[in-house]
This record gives sequence, structure tokens and C-alpha cells, in this order.
Amino acid sequence: MIRILLADDEHLVRRAIATLLGLEPDIEVVAEVARGDLVAAAVLEHRPDVIVLDIEMPGMDGLSVAETLPGHAVLMLTSFGRPGYLRRALAAGVRGFIPKDASADELAAAIRKVHAGGRYLDPEMAASAMMAGESPLTERERGSLELAAQGASVAEIAAALHLTQGTVRNYLSSAITKLGATNRITAIRLAQQKGWL
Repeated sequence: MIRILLADDEHLVRRAIATLLGLEPDIEVVAEVARGDLVAAAVLEHRPDVIVLDIEMPGMDGLSVAETLPGHAVLMLTSFGRPGYLRRALAAGVRGFIPKDASADELAAAIRKVHAGGRYLDPEMAASAMMAGESPLTERERGSLELAAQGASVAEIAAALHLTQGTVRNYLSSAITKLGATNRITAIRLAQQKGWL
């Protein structure tokens, strides 16, 4: 049996996926969590073979969770096929990336492939990621925009990143220019659409 930990904050979706996977003769959902910050404890308690993570969850997003699980077989399940998400997931060692609108058969096949040590990438998501290219943002520009997206002021961003306010303004200005935006809000929206934040 392939033991699965399923993490998704949408109760109805999580239960439906668990029920569908339970119909497979070789797959067993041994644990379900609704928050990203509960995944690590569930992994320690249940020792799953494959961890199926949603990207958008409270507590900790699925990509951040995946980065804390090196060496584990992780499959990202998402309704957000943003190119930056796929690249970040692969960099974190995620072995599979599949959209939520995939069939139950596709999900089961992806789980089996990831469990066997292979990779599963949805072809459309992979093509989108290749066409979108790399993020033009530096790590500091991305960090500044992420904090701005959370509503932080320049002073708060500077304190969080241990920078001067002038340096933060420069990073934000550079990010706005690189993204072809007219202001910080538009830059945040564009970066989020690409999955770079």
C-alpha cells in the first residue's frame, strides 16, 4: 500500500480526493490536514510514503511546506498553475505537480510514479513554465514585494529585512521597473500572477 498524507484547506475537496483515492487498491490516505503548519507533525506521526500538498493553505503555503521536507516524496496539487510555482516546487525537490482538475486516474498515476521515485509534471503546466521564463526579480526585490503584498510599510519592510528604508525603496522601484508596472500594487499583482511571489 502507498500511504498518503493529504493537505488541503478546502474540506469538501480534501474529503472528495481522499474518498476517490480510497477506491484505489494500492493507495491508502493515512492522514489529512487542513493547514500547512500541521503537515510536519502529521508526517512524523503517520510516516506517509507520498505527501500530497495544496499550494494555497493557511498557516504555511504548500511550497513553503515542501521546502521543509527534503527527501520526502511530495506531489503538489493545485488550481494555480503559475509558472513560478512550478519552478519553486522543483527547486524544493517536489517530484510531482498536478492540477486539481485532473481526473482521479491521473492523480493516482501521479502518486504511483512519484512513489516509485519518478517525476510527474502536468504537460500544460510544464509548457507554461518554460514559456514564462525565469523571474527577473532578485531575492531582495522579491522579499520586499512579498512583505509589501502583506501590507507592510517601507519602514516595516526595512526592519524585517535589516535594510535601510532607502534601500527598500530602491528594491521596490527596481521590481516595479523590471515587471513593467506603474506602481507597487500592480507589480505585486503581476508577480503573483506569474507565481514569483
